[in-house]
Amino acid sequence: MKTSDFYYELPPELIAQHPSQQRDQSRLLVIDRVTGETRHQHFYELPDFLQGGDCLILNNTKVLPARIFGVKDGTGAHVEFLLLKRVGDDLWETIAGPGKRAKPSTTFTFEGGLLKGEVRDVLEGGNRLVHFTYDGNFYEVLDQIGQMPLPPYITEKLEDQSRYQTVYSRYLGSAAAPTAGLHFTEELLKRIEEKGIRIGYVTLHVGLGTFRPVKEEDITQHIMHSEHYVLPPETAALINETKQNGGRVISVGTTSCRTLESVATFRGKIEAAEGDTDIFIYPGYEFKCIDGLITNFHLPESTLIMLVSAFCGYENTMNFYKVAVEEKYRFFSFGDACFIR
Repeated sequence: MKTSDFYYELPPELIAQHPSQQRDQSRLLVIDRVTGETRHQHFYELPDFLQGGDCLILNNTKVLPARIFGVKDGTGAHVEFLLLKRVGDDLWETIAGPGKRAKPSTTFTFEGGLLKGEVRDVLEGGNRLVHFTYDGNFYEVLDQIGQMPLPPYITEKLEDQSRYQTVYSRYLGSAAAPTAGLHFTEELLKRIEEKGIRIGYVTLHVGLGTFRPVKEEDITQHIMHSEHYVLPPETAALINETKQNGGRVISVGTTSCRTLESVATFRGKIEAAEGDTDIFIYPGYEFKCIDGLITNFHLPESTLIMLVSAFCGYENTMNFYKVAVEEKYRFFSFGDACFIR
């Protein structure tokens, strides 16, 4: 298939710039992936479409407040750094802008000295390796000085940074939120469990590669980014028990889906696992674990809409995206959700 096959027209005003006033008040488009039938609901009605014996699998990664602003020692020039991933003791791969101000051996001071950084190397592609020094705990310092790394299509300031975290976020490491989970509240999760639906967690640290455009016209030529995941023993046991008892495994988000399908594909079964995955799921892929998918509405021509098309069917997917645009659903990270069953 061609990348252009996954294009759709999206009026800019439908790109959500702010989260909904309450997490579970967002809209929910429910899609039958066999018939293509759609229903218009709200996210707080999700339990009505779940059954006792199902399980939900959520990604409990936590977003780093990874945007930090430094002053170049000696010149006072301002440079923004975006932390991508930790690659050693206090050594991070970052994006620096303007990059010409962040040459090897240059040093920077952040927030009057709470944090200091030295550029150690320039990597292929232009990313910088930066070594940081500080007093105390690095992540506590980051909480004080960092900002959430919102996607480029969100141009307005986020007043409450906690709204770019799920209520169940636990393990720091993501450069972007697993946005399907942003719709859940503690109360909604409790209602779901009271109905007999069990909840399990995986961890996949979302990288900025999730926003990287597909530049090749032949989608099979696209090189997928790699992300680190953990599937713990208790979640593997829950999934296997759910399957044995005839229940559905419902993935909350494409990140949870990629974790489960990676383990099922490369290990041949669901079991406790940890590693890196660059799985690329597009139409023609045979799903081995999930039976349902809760996700947001994704960018045209992105790997994420390709994954959704693989699960729901290409024609169904392009049709319900057309419906979502016509009905003025809110799109992307802070937008509305869909449940494909």
